[in-house]
Amino acid sequence: MEHRSSQALTVVQHRTATQILWIIGYAAATAIAARVEIPHQPVPYTLQTLVVLLSGAYLGAVNGAISQFAYLAMGLLGAPVFAGGAMGAAYLLGPTGGYLLAFPVAAWLTGALLRERKSLLLSFGVMLLADLLIFGFGTIQLYATTLHDWSQSVSAGFFAFSWWDAAKVGTAAVLYSGITWKARAGGTGTSSR
Repeated sequence: MEHRSSQALTVVQHRTATQILWIIGYAAATAIAARVEIPHQPVPYTLQTLVVLLSGAYLGAVNGAISQFAYLAMGLLGAPVFAGGAMGAAYLLGPTGGYLLAFPVAAWLTGALLRERKSLLLSFGVMLLADLLIFGFGTIQLYATTLHDWSQSVSAGFFAFSWWDAAKVGTAAVLYSGITWKARAGGTGTSSR
């Protein structure tokens, strides 16, 4: 009996360690994605939302959110993990902070709504909703912290990113749903794993 409980404890410890490593990995990936940047004012184009959506999808609601809280904590503690190498509370309270503060909520929402369901259409819809949440939070904070009027904030903080984020949402949905594209003679087709 004691041998079985020792084995069970070892399995639980291994799973916990694995989950912690994935959480740290997604926090680090979000930081790296902030460095893949196309400068744009007032908000730069980055790959962060792609990682945020995948963190929720693959890690689940709770662990996905924790990974994004860990990313924010790194920046708050002085690591230069935000776009442009920025860090600190002032950055999170500034014009672009609303986007970042929405990351844990978006990861949680993605994980909560997907829960292992991997259809491409569902994945795309859920991830689009989470992405809109990020841009809603971000646009509101952009408006609140700049001299822009509402229409300027929506234009600069939301519409300017629609093409870029549609591509990231589509990419995340395809990656998560397991659809692979392969070239065939005479055209392109899809196949599911």
